[in-house]
Amino acid sequence: MRDKFLSWGIVLVLATWAVALLIRAHYWIPTLLSAIYALGVYNAYQSKHAILRNFPVLGYFRYFFESISPEMQQYFIERETDGKPFPRNQRSAVYRRAKNLSDTVAFGTQLEVNHRKYEGIKHSIYAKSPSEELPRVWVGGEQCTQPYHASLFNISAMSFGALSDRAQISLNRGAKKGNFYHNTGEGGISPYHMEGGDLCWQIGTGYFGCRDDEGKFNPELFAKYSTLPNVKMVEIKLSQGAKPGHGGVLPGVKNTPEIAAIRHVTPGMTVISPPSHTSFSDAAGLLRFVQELRELSGGKPVGFKLCIGDTKEFEDICVQMNVLKIYPDFITIDGAEGGTGAAPPEFSDGVGMPLEPALIFVNRTLNNYNLRHKLRVIASGKVLTSLDILRAVAMGADMCNNARGFMFSLGCIQALRCNSNNCPTGVATQDKMLIKGLDVTDKAERVYHFHKNTLHTCNELIAAAGRSSYEEVDATMFMRGDEFDHLADLYFPDILGNVKQKARS
Repeated sequence: MRDKFLSWGIVLVLATWAVALLIRAHYWIPTLLSAIYALGVYNAYQSKHAILRNFPVLGYFRYFFESISPEMQQYFIERETDGKPFPRNQRSAVYRRAKNLSDTVAFGTQLEVNHRKYEGIKHSIYAKSPSEELPRVWVGGEQCTQPYHASLFNISAMSFGALSDRAQISLNRGAKKGNFYHNTGEGGISPYHMEGGDLCWQIGTGYFGCRDDEGKFNPELFAKYSTLPNVKMVEIKLSQGAKPGHGGVLPGVKNTPEIAAIRHVTPGMTVISPPSHTSFSDAAGLLRFVQELRELSGGKPVGFKLCIGDTKEFEDICVQMNVLKIYPDFITIDGAEGGTGAAPPEFSDGVGMPLEPALIFVNRTLNNYNLRHKLRVIASGKVLTSLDILRAVAMGADMCNNARGFMFSLGCIQALRCNSNNCPTGVATQDKMLIKGLDVTDKAERVYHFHKNTLHTCNELIAAAGRSSYEEVDATMFMRGDEFDHLADLYFPDILGNVKQKARS
């Protein structure tokens, strides 16, 4: 193709110029063809792209279709139950609830209910009327002097930088109206977090917002911000599910001078948080750091967030709690299915324990060490629907955090461009032109309605199961597809077994 383009292209260009000069008109046609041919010559002799080198000019169509492949997949190929990480039917439910529209569906389920992976709730023929009061949970142990009455469902960690200023304002205003908290993410407290909503201030390994010039923890700066009235809780981030053992990443294209000033870093550079904290290096050090932050914040609830990896390390933390008599007020468990704006695919796909087994392990371990009653467990990691929330509670969580669901409520279309600064909806970008498309007043209302309607459906599910409160939610409420296989084995004859018996006789 390369040789044909170069040989036939020059013939075509010369022929069109000859015709144009002959008739003395339409010079724009040979001019355009000459420009295309010049581009093709450049393509043929450049060395970076093999496709363009072998298919001059035509190779650009390949890159164009590749760039819009997520949209082509989503709009023309994807079915209601397809789509990763969230299928279309779940995204649609969030959009409807955020817009305060009816979230009912017609003509029955599209799920394969006889599949082993099916999971549902055992309803009761003695169903109760659902409560109109949205559930809340007290956070703050015996060493906390300012306990916080939190919602069961809250906004998980998303930094300013990862999300736009208007996205953060919308989230915070929605949290204020709905009376639930907004986790700042590890990027520090920005002016856009200060719209009146409750905050959980996350302290990551980079100590953004409370770091000195060397990047180490600064107690004075921490005390200044942690005592703000809006800050209700403080969360130490040890790891997150989408990239455990890997520091957070803020691409340089998103690191504006404003963001750099908030984080105390150099603008324009890609900011990679250290993989671990410099303020401690073992379980005892972590707990002493928890105690230090609780004292500096004036007694507010302090906990830590992690994705479970080496289970012995978590057991060691439990041992040290009993030895030092220092107890965090909460532990946030993030599953390997958690989201992120930027991470190597090997970390997103192959590191960390999924949320469900992690919750089961954490609760059993805390009970084994007689610690469960001293703190709250928060589930984070793809907890999007009401069913997800109840499943997490059944596995031992007291509360739930969610990030991507609230992004959907802001208008996110799962374009999978969070790390490119090209988010088309203005949610996960710092591009001013794209951000202008996000209307704060409208999106704040959608954040509020998504939270309210999701928890209302939780109340309806509990009532349908014949339960009166969230304290009665446990694993016995749920049924799974593999149980149906077992029932089939009991009620249908084992044909192969009969064949084996006849063969033996």
